[in-house]
Amino acid sequence: MEIVKKKPLINLNKREAKVKERKKKWAKIRTNRALYIMLLPGLLYFIIFKYIPMGGLIIAFQDYQPFLGILDSPFVGMKHFVRLFSEDTFWMLMKNTLVIFGMDIVFAFPLPIILSLMINELRSEKFKKSVQTIIYLPHFMSWVIVVSIFYVLLTTEGGVINNIIENLGGQKISFLTSTSWLRPMYIFQEMWKGAGWGTIVYLAAITNVDVQLYEAAEMDGAGKLRKMWHVTLPCIRPTIVTLFILKIGSVLEMGFEHMFLLMNSMNREVAQIFDTFVYTAGIQNGQLSYSTAVGLFKGLVGLILVVLANKFAKKIGEDGIY
Repeated sequence: MEIVKKKPLINLNKREAKVKERKKKWAKIRTNRALYIMLLPGLLYFIIFKYIPMGGLIIAFQDYQPFLGILDSPFVGMKHFVRLFSEDTFWMLMKNTLVIFGMDIVFAFPLPIILSLMINELRSEKFKKSVQTIIYLPHFMSWVIVVSIFYVLLTTEGGVINNIIENLGGQKISFLTSTSWLRPMYIFQEMWKGAGWGTIVYLAAITNVDVQLYEAAEMDGAGKLRKMWHVTLPCIRPTIVTLFILKIGSVLEMGFEHMFLLMNSMNREVAQIFDTFVYTAGIQNGQLSYSTAVGLFKGLVGLILVVLANKFAKKIGEDGIY
């Protein structure tokens, strides 16, 4: 007589549970398919332009020759990184980048927060929308247009600002070629172009603040400034911390296009940053492996700083970004 072995009941229950979970997941996906379809273009963008190109980072450890290709180019290990850290150019790039980043954090990062607090206090909806529209406009201008506008204003050959200075009895200032004026000009342009657009996130966070908190503060005799300091700012602090962590991650990535347009032979010693150096070394001089090593170094520094900043945020009681 043949004995039929029965499958354990526990394994059957586990399989049924897995099948049910899988069905629930697919049911959620079908229910929210419109959201997933909206997510698809952004996901494809990051896969095609961010993740797939990461395979090319291997040339940072090679003496890459375009005619030989990645597979046949000779492997040189850490040669390009040793060169990067041993040259005097590295410390010039690090100094210039960190100084500009520090100025950006001190002056440009708080500006959208301040603007958001001020816009939130406006009572007329029409006036508020008008102000928002006006301060958003510079964001939609390319850096070429922004730098060109400032060139027309600041040039010594008929520039409006220098004409005013000269009419007041002063001497013309070479804003565009001066090493001392480059960084303030760069930060001012960053603030003018990006501050308005940066208010969108903070204004959205402010709208989620409980109105009862303002009413309670007002009953305690708090004025507008007190309500901003003791109610609004603490409520939007998680948003500020999250954006600050993301900002820290871009410490060595100040943007190529903006600085490249401002840079010239007279201010190059303070204008040269990692982003412009990658272009100069890689595209102009053809040192592809070396420039890739510089880019990889930037990315690793940003990753480490984001992780450390996130851990610090959690230690002080914030949620962080993950």
